[in-house]
Amino acid sequence: MNKPGHSTVLPDSYLTLHYRLSDDAGNEFVSTFDLSPATLQMGSGQLAEPLEKCLIGLAAQQRHLFHLDAIEAFGEYNPQLVERIALSALPPEVELKENSLIEFGAPDGGAGFAGFLRELNETTALFDFNHPLAGKPICFEVEIIGIM
Repeated sequence: MNKPGHSTVLPDSYLTLHYRLSDDAGNEFVSTFDLSPATLQMGSGQLAEPLEKCLIGLAAQQRHLFHLDAIEAFGEYNPQLVERIALSALPPEVELKENSLIEFGAPDGGAGFAGFLRELNETTALFDFNHPLAGKPICFEVEIIGIM
């Protein structure tokens, strides 16, 4: 027999859901509503912690809209996270392309990080390590399809 699912989202629930992130003007950053629903394990880092907090206690088959200010969502924009790095200091296998997100592996093999390459010249690259939505209030719309 199958174990019945939980009636509400718990910190360790496995979910199937649709979600949308947009700004106050309605500009979408990401949406699954016109695609297949997403599946995720709560607490695994697949969804940002502030967004996961919105999901705790929600029931399946309901749609919710959350308005989060910048601090509640992805934090304030931090100009100290914008850094100019010498090309010679970057790993040679990294493909550099302006206006793109560049993934870096951690030296110890742990979780990597990403930076947005804003500017590139012959000797240096200007990276922004802020979350792309940092400093922006967001609307988080979610429809929980199933809770396991």
